Amino acid sequence: MLANKKSWKVMLITLVAVLTISVLSACGDKKDVVATYKGGEITLEEYNAEKNILTFLSPQMGQLAEMEEFKTYLVNQQIAFAYLSSKASEEAKTAGKKLATEQLAEMKKQVGDDAFKKMLDEKKLTEAEVNGFLDKAMISMQDMNLKVTDADIKADYDANKQDYTLASLRHILISLTDAEGKERTKEEALKIAKDVKSQLDKGADFATLAKKYSEDPGSKEAGGLYKDTPAGTWVEAFKENALTLPLNKVSDPIETEFGYHIMKVESRVETTFDKITEKQKDTIKNKLGSEKIDEFMAKDLPGIITKVTLPESPKAATEEPTTPKDGQDSTGTKTEGKDAPTTDGTSTDTPADNTGK
Repeated sequence: MLANKKSWKVMLITLVAVLTISVLSACGDKKDVVATYKGGEITLEEYNAEKNILTFLSPQMGQLAEMEEFKTYLVNQQIAFAYLSSKASEEAKTAGKKLATEQLAEMKKQVGDDAFKKMLDEKKLTEAEVNGFLDKAMISMQDMNLKVTDADIKADYDANKQDYTLASLRHILISLTDAEGKERTKEEALKIAKDVKSQLDKGADFATLAKKYSEDPGSKEAGGLYKDTPAGTWVEAFKENALTLPLNKVSDPIETEFGYHIMKVESRVETTFDKITEKQKDTIKNKLGSEKIDEFMAKDLPGIITKVTLPESPKAATEEPTTPKDGQDSTGTKTEGKDAPTTDGTSTDTPADNTGK
């Protein structure tokens, strides 16, 4: 919950892990080559198809398409996934293709067949092209995941074990936007939060005030309750208080990027490694696999690329967008029951990586 805002580069890496950004083997009459690498090349048509699929999966990135730094990162990533998928094991290829088919089916299910086709038409894409795109992405991810050992998973758990602590807590969010959509200043939000805290100090019922004042749709009707939730799901300030506040003590207003929170932690239970779920272990494996790809791009890819000659942009974008909150509740958490699928086809309801990766 309370997921941190991310820069476009981190957004792109995240999209690789969740929806998977990769290379499309596009067909076209023109053979203008924009990049060459050991074992292959990227044509202008393939590169443009990559941009089209990227904005198809993540429309908010459309404004970044002509940023020079973004374009360079995108073609590097395109080469990386083309190279990695070609070198992948047969096991990874089989598993990756299966996951690509499942991912595409899930995407169609979420929006409906007719809407999905319309979205493809608007980007001048075909379903087969998107499936080919996902094939290479999933194969690359699966190949890296197969290199993650049980010891790697245990080491990551040990480094982040506090993220697996299950906390049951109530909170009241006073957002920086009111119920009518009008923006509040921090001072206005803090004033309301202090008033709520004063009422609680005088004996008011927390759940009753949460239903009255909280602007978090994910917990408002439950009296502000998040039950047995892994602490790693929350952004840093919220997580820190979830882990350290004395039990059943009402906090002073706590500031996050979403506004001010009044919190009361009702229980906290550490989760030992032998108690984490297979889904949580898979989430760790996917994260470590993504990190291996990132490491490959930083350390190995420069020696594989021989030449990149991208066409100049008519006008480079100058600003980075903020991460949209579509599909999130006002605590920054994905809306309950609508978690995005990961590269293994599971839901991301396990501790999130709050390191910016």
